[in-house]
Amino acid sequence: MGLQSRLENVLGSLRSPSKEQLKKALQDMNISLGEVEQELQSPDGNPYYRKLLYGNDEVELLVMNWSQLECAPHDHGNSYGWIQVLNGITKNTVYEVRENQLPQELFSEEKQQGKLFFAPKKGVHKMKDEGGSGLVTLHLYAPPIKGMMVYDLEACAACVVSDDCGAWWPEELREKVKEIQFRQ
Repeated sequence: MGLQSRLENVLGSLRSPSKEQLKKALQDMNISLGEVEQELQSPDGNPYYRKLLYGNDEVELLVMNWSQLECAPHDHGNSYGWIQVLNGITKNTVYEVRENQLPQELFSEEKQQGKLFFAPKKGVHKMKDEGGSGLVTLHLYAPPIKGMMVYDLEACAACVVSDDCGAWWPEELREKVKEIQFRQ
């Protein structure tokens, strides 16, 4: 069975999946690096390049390959999901968020090839390729991400970004849905 058929088979029947159902779906697809390598392109000056592999009203599956740039701290709007390291090592930094305040760093941890980790609804984190490892990750979210909040900790600001913007400060005005300035 080809990759697209597997994705449709596993993901097409999911309806408001639980955290556990989403994890099982990602594991059941058993996607290898070789199956997605042809989808990868240059990050072109951004922390990563992302490609939607599957999407419907319930879930979205993305593959990302990473540059040496760290993404900005961000949440996934009202979505939650699982991230799987297909290749390399990622440094994942998790933040605590208090209402009307900038996120505060809680801890960082390395995740190696094969590892999965959970991204909770409204949870804030950032990722990077640790040590030039050739990081490639799979991301399965439910529902598809809308209203992602990206933080610029140095500028004491946050921005809700458009659906086509990644986890970095938007360069184009059309990518900024809403900008928030915090008190320093």
